Amino acid sequence: MADNDVIIIGAGLSGLVTAATLTARGTRVTLLDAEPLASLGGQAYWSFGGLFLVDSPEQRRLGVKDSAELAFDDWLGSAQFAPGAERGEGPDRYGYAWARRFVDFAAGEMRPWLHGMGVRWFPLVQWAERGGHLAGGHGNSVPRFHVTWGTGPGILEPFVQAAVDAHRAGLLELRTRHRVTGLVTTDGRVTGVRADVLAPDGAGRGEPSNREVVRQVELGAGAVVVATGGIGANHDLVRASWPASAGHLPDEMLSGVPDSTDGEMLARATEAGAALVHTDRMWHYPEGIAMHTPVWSRHGIRILPGPSSLWLDADGGRLPAPLFPGFNALGALRHLTGRGDSYSWFVLNRQIMETEFALSGSDQNPDLTGKDLRLLAERVLPGAVTSSGRWRASAEAKWRCPAGAFRPETVVILR
Repeated sequence: MADNDVIIIGAGLSGLVTAATLTARGTRVTLLDAEPLASLGGQAYWSFGGLFLVDSPEQRRLGVKDSAELAFDDWLGSAQFAPGAERGEGPDRYGYAWARRFVDFAAGEMRPWLHGMGVRWFPLVQWAERGGHLAGGHGNSVPRFHVTWGTGPGILEPFVQAAVDAHRAGLLELRTRHRVTGLVTTDGRVTGVRADVLAPDGAGRGEPSNREVVRQVELGAGAVVVATGGIGANHDLVRASWPASAGHLPDEMLSGVPDSTDGEMLARATEAGAALVHTDRMWHYPEGIAMHTPVWSRHGIRILPGPSSLWLDADGGRLPAPLFPGFNALGALRHLTGRGDSYSWFVLNRQIMETEFALSGSDQNPDLTGKDLRLLAERVLPGAVTSSGRWRASAEAKWRCPAGAFRPETVVILR
């Protein structure tokens, strides 16, 4: 028997967007997440809030000429889909179809849709993953990285509000501390989930929470959506999935995501019949430093270097072109691991540091996250303070879950 129309596993950005879309159509949704309510929004909260938009007003104001056709060509160069995907054949047939639809969405209704919900963007479009390879190779041939005004919390806010509204309308049931352990199948179709109900935990946003099982439940639905994120915090799974052809990963690595980003649902989905493709294709960064005040285990922060820094391998040799800072993160990582290096060097002077160097994440950019124009001016105007001057302790000015938005007895249901 179905408890609701749809069950969504994972209350990060993907889960919240799915819930908002479905409840707007009158669909009844149960949203499950293993973490406490404080971590609603998942790893997206900690992100820089960069969005892939195509032929946007921000691009046009900067004189950037872009189109859906150019963006899709760039996508194909990076994806390297298996032959036959464009004809609906082979393991990448769904990936190809999704990519085509998403690029068209990014070039069309995506921006007005988000703009209508109050989302805004920093006017300077960034050029992430510019590639630098020949035509048909990896990378964006034009800048497309649109930083959300408010960073990760800014992009989450309208979808959290939509969840609150849907909950009040009786369309959304949010159950935190529900860790899904398996998918229920009936006649070859997924019809529900099995979950451990975990003990309450007062852990703050992103902090590790306990895995003490209070009881187990089984929930049914007409459809189940898995939106549980990646595997970045599960270093054992990362190592097991890393292709041998790319060399050896360092013995010591950092995590840019909370401990809950463990990839455990990949195995559960496979057990229920899901077909995973390209599990050896992962996205990791070669440039990062340990967080001075860690929130989660092995907490790391990604460096956002400008192109002027000199990038050297562990022995002091310059990385080959086009593996310049900001051009091809995964290519640079594979080059370093192929050499057996566990670290690399950025060589730069104070002028480069003050004009190009930054750290990624909402917590490392209080000006953009807090929508603080005065603090932003310290970064961009002539005579701006140094990077170290910006990264001072400051009052948190980030999105928080509205007090009382979800009643405790609804958030964690102990029957």
